Amino acid sequence: MIIVTGATGKLGRRTVERLLERVPADRVGVSVRDPRKAQDLADRGVRVRQGSFDDPASLVHSFEGAEQLLLVSLDRTGQECVAGHRTAIDAAVQAGVGRILYTSQMGAAHDARFQACRDHAQTEDLLRATGLRWTALRNGFYASSALQFLESARHTGDIALPADGPVAWTGHDDLAEATAAILAEEARFEGPTPPLTGPAALDFDALAEIASQTTGRPFTRTIVPDDAFREQVLAHGAPAPIVDLMLSIFAAARNGEFTAVDSTLAELIGHEPATFRTQLERAWAE
Repeated sequence: MIIVTGATGKLGRRTVERLLERVPADRVGVSVRDPRKAQDLADRGVRVRQGSFDDPASLVHSFEGAEQLLLVSLDRTGQECVAGHRTAIDAAVQAGVGRILYTSQMGAAHDARFQACRDHAQTEDLLRATGLRWTALRNGFYASSALQFLESARHTGDIALPADGPVAWTGHDDLAEATAAILAEEARFEGPTPPLTGPAALDFDALAEIASQTTGRPFTRTIVPDDAFREQVLAHGAPAPIVDLMLSIFAAARNGEFTAVDSTLAELIGHEPATFRTQLERAWAE
């Protein structure tokens, strides 16, 4: 039995779909906050149980019988995030789970500039301390984040963002395919994987060029000082913690924390991962 958390989210849902191409539905279970959102999976024979990271008993029940558990990292930050992961890991131990796979991130380190990478490093420490078999999927930085940063530029033609550095932008579809392959035991890793990345590390200067080539319109790249960017985004109503989190992405990129490009993802999925150009074309066509 393979249990997946966050199975109605962007990465979890894609992983379940890829997993169902590899193993029978009765070997797959999902732990979701709202089972109604996974009704179509239940209709296909997937075991659907309600599980909340704020309710340890519900997680123990939803992880019951799991040989493997895919723990999809929470959309939280700081101690709130790590505490939620601790609850899930403790529940997995209590439920007798054999192996935990965790969606970590390239750049996970205690001294990372990006808060989420510090959270991942703490969570990996928790996994290490369980004594269980575990794998940390060191996922490349999601390309969807770059697309969000480019959304206003899509209309203005000006990519006005803080100074950055090259990032190995990586697509959810490719990461889901690789995760399903590992869960289906087509490959096995102990502890952290190599970085699971797209084929190139690109900064926003390079993304401006790709956007220009893709659309046939000129795109410029304007460097906005961190303080000015912070004031702009706050003025648009974003909460201060979210703004600081955004800024920490640029600080980490400048520090070279997301530059690694590795062939492991391509080897797992059997083809080259999607380029950023392909993902931009697909997203902007929609």
